[in-house]
Amino acid sequence: MSEKAPLIAPATRARGETSHHVHRCPKVRTFAKLLVIAAGAGLVYYGTPQVGDDTTVDNKADVCLTPACVHAASEILYNLSPDYKDLDACDNFEELVCGGWRNRHDLRADQGDAFTGTIMSENSQMLLRHILEAPYPKDSQHSYFSPMQLYTSAKSADEANFDKMKAAYDACLNEDKIKSIGAEPLLHVLDEIKKTYPVATSNVHATKDAILLLAKYGVTALVTVGTGADDTDPDTVVVSVGAPGRFGLPSKERYEDDKLVEKYRVVAVEVLSALYPDHNKDAFAGIIDLEKKLAAASPTEEDREDVTKSYNPMLIDEATAIAPEIELKALIADQAPTYSKVERVIVGSPKYLKELSIILAATDKEVLQSYFLWKAVQSFTSYIDTDAVKPYRRFVNVLAGKDSESAPERWRTCVDHVDDGVGWILSRFFVEEAFSAEAKDFGDTIITDIKTEFTKKLNNAEWMDKDTTKKAVEKVHNIVQKIGYPTKSPDIMDPSKLGDYYKSVNISSDAFFNNALAMRRFAVDEEWVALGKPVDRDEWDMTVPTVNAYYNPPGNEIVFPAGIMQFPVFDVNVPAYMSYGAFGSVAGHELSHAFDSTGRHYDQNGNLTDWWSNATVDAFKEKTECFVSQYANFTVPRSNDKPLHVNGRLTLGENIADAGGLSAAFRAWKRRAEEKPNKDLPGLEHFSQEQLFFVSYSNWWCGKTRKDTAISRIYTDPHAPKWARILGTMANSREFKESFQCKAKEPTCQLW
Repeated sequence: MSEKAPLIAPATRARGETSHHVHRCPKVRTFAKLLVIAAGAGLVYYGTPQVGDDTTVDNKADVCLTPACVHAASEILYNLSPDYKDLDACDNFEELVCGGWRNRHDLRADQGDAFTGTIMSENSQMLLRHILEAPYPKDSQHSYFSPMQLYTSAKSADEANFDKMKAAYDACLNEDKIKSIGAEPLLHVLDEIKKTYPVATSNVHATKDAILLLAKYGVTALVTVGTGADDTDPDTVVVSVGAPGRFGLPSKERYEDDKLVEKYRVVAVEVLSALYPDHNKDAFAGIIDLEKKLAAASPTEEDREDVTKSYNPMLIDEATAIAPEIELKALIADQAPTYSKVERVIVGSPKYLKELSIILAATDKEVLQSYFLWKAVQSFTSYIDTDAVKPYRRFVNVLAGKDSESAPERWRTCVDHVDDGVGWILSRFFVEEAFSAEAKDFGDTIITDIKTEFTKKLNNAEWMDKDTTKKAVEKVHNIVQKIGYPTKSPDIMDPSKLGDYYKSVNISSDAFFNNALAMRRFAVDEEWVALGKPVDRDEWDMTVPTVNAYYNPPGNEIVFPAGIMQFPVFDVNVPAYMSYGAFGSVAGHELSHAFDSTGRHYDQNGNLTDWWSNATVDAFKEKTECFVSQYANFTVPRSNDKPLHVNGRLTLGENIADAGGLSAAFRAWKRRAEEKPNKDLPGLEHFSQEQLFFVSYSNWWCGKTRKDTAISRIYTDPHAPKWARILGTMANSREFKESFQCKAKEPTCQLW
């Protein structure tokens, strides 16, 4: 089954790993200076301009001096290198646009990296905190509630939903209660595992039961089993089976580092020995050897991303025969609804399943039991407070380059906990505070404009034959755009339906661990209850406050939560080149995924099929090899200071999407600007509006990353490092080179 293509890796979507401003004064002074400029012009303006309208000020015909424009200009100046006027944009645009950002931001001790998107997410987190720590907003002004509904059952349902998420937040905040309970709730789960997989009488049935037990708690052990749209029949839900995304260390390549593996082994033994002092320490140590074998048998990240390798349909009996040690048929039957009958599954890696059975047959039963215990410990560590698990927390921090004793502020952790567990309730209140009908309309306009421009690009691509081009254009027209928040599955603005959606999730204000289990079980049940029903195309895979976006190949849809439609990426009240440069490029990026190295395999209806002619496929492969080589030249330093190269093939789809998205967004803006010229921003006379389009795009990727975090992402992240997403994309943009009058105008690599 295909993976959805997010703009940012889900693990780095910034909730809880966000940067913070450490030097506010320079920005305040710049902002104050610009306000003086506005005041000197005699600006008195408090209204809301029309969508994308920055022409409200007549005092100075060419400059927008509204508060929104002054704020936007100060943000750009804040990010620019102090030497931006002396730097050659054609040599190092990333330093020019982000030098100031780096100078004025430090990573917190608990952060592995941060960028502009994490600042946006941090702002959303703060808003969510205010929502969760304030009383229920009885004077809700959202359009869903009419005056007659203020004291109706709908309003009561809304307040009940609020109380449920508030209880989840309060339970998470109660650190004294969590600490007083200690490891007790975790030990209950671990004892359940030991009963399910008793060493003395264990067999393949017990192995299956242990995998099943952990799966019900949302914990992956040995194999992942889940449901989703069938790539070759996207309206049908199918079961997929594959290797876990990770086994303990961040990637399979990290198991090749003997020193790191031994440090990891010491930690596992220390933690498990503290929880079970009378157990065999050799069995605990053997967990890491088992993980190392499993990791070696698993597919590379590159192969996981390649749908032609990861989509292997099989009859259930055939797949079960490959891996007899896990009783796959029974494992699936025990999770599937009683009304469904599973006869066919999609196997991500038949090779892994085969080797998994061989490995398990040769594994000591005590080691295997210890492995199951360790998976639960790793998964539930964040829900308890006890000295026993602290060595693992320290290890994870150090592995990411963070301070060993660091942790996010508790309220950040708890906001994330609520968003992960009952996120649609939290989303409903976020929408009321942070999203408007005007914003949705402007977002729709931008995306529609980009569809128009991308269609032109397809028609002008001489390397595509006419029949393939015709089908590609039809695919663009068929792309569904979801903006802001869901109104079905669930309708987050209907309190009664939202309450029914979370009816089975029992939340208590003083039972943090049990709340987490209830939320996890709900998520697992929601996934499996879809089996035997048509694919629900109204579902969203990101909650509303999420600062990210994605393209879903089988659904042929692009999705933009309200969280990413915030300043500085998106603003209805500033010159359009800013929103088209940042959010427009995001929209173009997601649309481009429909035709990247993965998306091109799906037709206009989301079916996985060969719909491109052989000649067009050959031309595509020839052109995209340029991107592979280009990004492979980017490197990050290793611990031994030897360069580690970006995997140009793993990141190919994202790099194609960056290039195509930027170009389509630029042309969409230029067409709109011809109809309605934009104002300039104050204090930025050094740049043309065309140049500010690219500044706005690149400001989104300004960031910092610790060395160990950067190393891990090279192995696991299908996105290139953020600084490379600026340098590589600008090198591939003819429009950029023309705007900055670079000597060489030809793109390094070009597809569309």
